[in-house]
Amino acid sequence: MATKETLTEVPDAAGGPIWLRLLEAAELCLLRDGYAALSTRAVAEAARTPLSQIHYHFGSKQGLVLALLEHQNGKLLSRRAAMLGRDAPVSARWLQACDHLDEDLASGYGRVLQEVIAAGYSDPKLAAAARKLLDGWRLLLAGLGEDMGRMLSGLNGLTGADVGALAGMALLGAQSMILLDTEVPVRDALRAIGQALAAAEAAAARP
Repeated sequence: MATKETLTEVPDAAGGPIWLRLLEAAELCLLRDGYAALSTRAVAEAARTPLSQIHYHFGSKQGLVLALLEHQNGKLLSRRAAMLGRDAPVSARWLQACDHLDEDLASGYGRVLQEVIAAGYSDPKLAAAARKLLDGWRLLLAGLGEDMGRMLSGLNGLTGADVGALAGMALLGAQSMILLDTEVPVRDALRAIGQALAAAEAAAARP
């Protein structure tokens, strides 16, 4: 991930559509400064465009950040939908989701998402946007949750929807813990779930 010292301007900012350059610059500045301190002027400078272009394309700082999150989210959801299909065992798909968690953090997407969620506590429009995006991930995990639910059906009627919701909260909460640099071994704990699922699959396959 880029360091604070390198987050000064968008690479090759002279080329590409202005709206895309602004989104790339917004991502760099958001990772560096956070949502509360994000400056549209700093974004415009990083993108090498007039400040007026932000207002023209996005209307406001809030509109810029929402456009950035939707842009990132659309790319990720379409790619992850194919990767989390039902052609692989449940354990492999869960471990793939753990890999996705690390990829999202390395790319900066996880930080942007968490910034918008936090800002949404006091901003209804950001809260609505965060809910919409999280619903997309919940639906993506629904199939995995249903299959995990069948494996765990002995736990007092735990449903696929229950498992999918818990899985989503575990992954989202793990992002927060990792970004806060806590000592909680969340990555190890998540992967231990995958290993437990693999052991259950192996036991079920025995004669």
